[in-house]
Amino acid sequence: MSMVRVATDGWVVAKRNLIKIKRVPEIMVFVLMSPIMFVLLFAYVFGGAIDAGPGLDYKEFLIGGIFAQTVVFGATYSGAALAEDMQKGFIDRFRSLPMARSAVLVGRTTSDVVYNVVSLVVMALTGLLVGWRARGSILETIAAFALLLLFAYAISWVMAYIGLLVPSVDVINNASFMVIMPLTFVSNAFVPLESFPSGLQTVVEWNPVSAITQAVRELFGNVPDGMAVPDVWSMQNPALYTLVWVGIILAVFVPLCVRQYQRASSR
Repeated sequence: MSMVRVATDGWVVAKRNLIKIKRVPEIMVFVLMSPIMFVLLFAYVFGGAIDAGPGLDYKEFLIGGIFAQTVVFGATYSGAALAEDMQKGFIDRFRSLPMARSAVLVGRTTSDVVYNVVSLVVMALTGLLVGWRARGSILETIAAFALLLLFAYAISWVMAYIGLLVPSVDVINNASFMVIMPLTFVSNAFVPLESFPSGLQTVVEWNPVSAITQAVRELFGNVPDGMAVPDVWSMQNPALYTLVWVGIILAVFVPLCVRQYQRASSR
């Protein structure tokens, strides 16, 4: 089946998902409240107690981590939405239509990019209000946001696969929380890497969330001169390491999702 057919059918499904925002605006309200809450919570509640390092305000250190955390948590919506469609029988209806087999998955993950774009805009505006500034060039700032969206898109395929496996929306919310919570908090998203015990630092250094966080901090210009960067390849080349993870995730989970979509049946 041609890529044009997949893209066309996927866009039709994506539009169907985006129309839901207009009909159920509460979805977007709750999508946006979480990043705002985390920015304000960490900036004003924990900001005075956490030392981000010499010459750097914690609020600037924080925003890169909040961006990374939000796009990872936001990816769970892909899985939850697919699980809901499975429960309501929409997946069986889609499979009966003359459309590309991967169109539902492509449309679901593509529409979630829109959610992430809106979330990043809201977070950036909130960050500006609390004192964060992007000190890199315009191109570097655009590259940071593009890298975040690409990473989020890859994670969406992981969550989509889980959404096709689990029996209900409640299950995927609980399952994803158990995976994503340690993934984001055992990273440099909220505290400097040096604050972790020596035995845990290696895990943090190779955590993909640490890499995307470090990459966007560097692109935003939020890493001051002289601040030590661990002498490991993942932290010395965080953008490239993030792209490696994106490639691995898509290569593994896109075919897994398509295969599971063909096998799955509504509950």
